[in-house]
Amino acid sequence: MFHITVSILSLVFFVAAWWALNAYFEDQDSVNAEYVPSPGSVWDALWGLMREPDPYVGIHITEHMASSLERIGIGFVLALALAIPAGLLMGRMRLAHAVGRPIVEVFRPIPPLAWIPIFLIIFGIFWGPVAIVFLGIFFPVLFNVMLGARSVDPTLVDAAKTLGAGRFAIFEKVIFPYTIPYLMTGIKVGLGIGWMCIVAAEMVAAEGGGMGYFILVMADWSDFERMYAGMVIIGVLSALTTGVAGFVESYVYKRMGMD
Repeated sequence: MFHITVSILSLVFFVAAWWALNAYFEDQDSVNAEYVPSPGSVWDALWGLMREPDPYVGIHITEHMASSLERIGIGFVLALALAIPAGLLMGRMRLAHAVGRPIVEVFRPIPPLAWIPIFLIIFGIFWGPVAIVFLGIFFPVLFNVMLGARSVDPTLVDAAKTLGAGRFAIFEKVIFPYTIPYLMTGIKVGLGIGWMCIVAAEMVAAEGGGMGYFILVMADWSDFERMYAGMVIIGVLSALTTGVAGFVESYVYKRMGMD
């Protein structure tokens, strides 16, 4: 209850500071008042977006939301499908680590956003952003799974071998369950990066739809109320997806007796 109260107070303080900044700009008759609209005007714009399409492109905000969610969902699934087995192998097998680590270290420092131009050219306005999201989520999941696999207590592995477990059974019954907390950390970090990637990629992929494209259009038309409303929606969507990941984490922990 204490944490919930603190979170609510923090949000109230943020909105109050936002309102005070807008009031200051308006009182000073500053041009910045246009760029920092009041929380109330942004709320009105958000409510209006939920009722009717935007006046510039004519696309309802739910369609933009669906486009972004579809792209980030596909990128997320593809990243997990590759990062989890790769992380397990690189964490437990010296040969896999020796082969994969140099390649990973070459590409990991490159920001995913640096790939936007070439990925859009190669994959197009739908799959290009998906590929950017894939990169953004892949590396946090890979390194966290690899760290978890390397951190497995050797006593557990030796006990499984003593009981006659083969290599596959050890991966399934010992190593993978041990890495789940690390995996969930990688997923939550990766989702945050994934949302940043999808918004940036959709801003570049003009006419591709999505929340990034919506914000860019609103900025081009100097409709800052709707632009901020779009930013609020992105924050809510990001929080919801991370919250779902946290719910799944809690459920898995309870099933595994780790709660």
